[in-house]
Amino acid sequence: MNVQLERIKMNDVVLHVAEAGPKHGRLVILLHGFPEYWEAWEGYFEPLVAAGYHVVAPDQRGYNLSDKPSKVAAYDLNALAVDVLGLADHFGQRCFTVVGHDWGGLVGWWIATCHAQRLEQLVLLNAPHPSIWREAMRSHPEQRRRSWYVSFFRLPWLPEALLRRRRFKALADTISQRARPDAVTAAALDRYRAAWREPGALTGMLNWYRAIWRTNLPPSSELRFITPVLLIWGEQDAFGVRALAEGSLRLCENGQAIYLQDATHWVQHDEPERCVKALLDFLGHSIRRSPSE
Repeated sequence: MNVQLERIKMNDVVLHVAEAGPKHGRLVILLHGFPEYWEAWEGYFEPLVAAGYHVVAPDQRGYNLSDKPSKVAAYDLNALAVDVLGLADHFGQRCFTVVGHDWGGLVGWWIATCHAQRLEQLVLLNAPHPSIWREAMRSHPEQRRRSWYVSFFRLPWLPEALLRRRRFKALADTISQRARPDAVTAAALDRYRAAWREPGALTGMLNWYRAIWRTNLPPSSELRFITPVLLIWGEQDAFGVRALAEGSLRLCENGQAIYLQDATHWVQHDEPERCVKALLDFLGHSIRRSPSE
């Protein structure tokens, strides 16, 4: 299978994008989270393309080979969502599906919140709605404990300095905490380190955390989604409690959840076969909205 790598200019940034599959196929945009990049979805291209989908996976702004604006405001959820809309426009598609893990899922939720008419389906992997997450940070002591690092990441320059130490050991350890001991090879870790080493990358990645506290998020009580939603949740997530998933799902009129008992936050790596099957089943059978709804 041929995965093409290209740089695409949209809005105020240039994104590095991996693309495969038939141009006429339904567009599926795969959004990675922190601290990954487009290769987080490497094993998902082949089954999706074989099923006839046009698959696009960007390095999101601030990551790897994409542009890295210096200002925190450039990482507001609105800007991140517009990047995804711009990708769909570039490929000539009004409507599309988002599959997002971690921060990539939060971007997907925000598209469903602000641009629902563009979204056919939404698949989240260990990614709550940002309003649910921020409310839990105020009211759920265990979630505050698990997200202790979020407050640290808000500090200027110090997080970058510490994360850079010992060849990015803290980041390497984080992505290695998966259910499968052999899930991250030495070669893959080297590619991650190369992405983190890109000029401005650490600051760009951390600016996502800095910006979320400045974003005006609606109360979850005001939210209701009719876009079909599939939420896949690894129950051994060290960073998020299951209540985040349950609260997010309650916002959906057409939502379903799959809880994987032995999977971690890195559910798409821990259980790739089950995630791929669930994804393909959902894309093929869930009720799709028309753009006029």
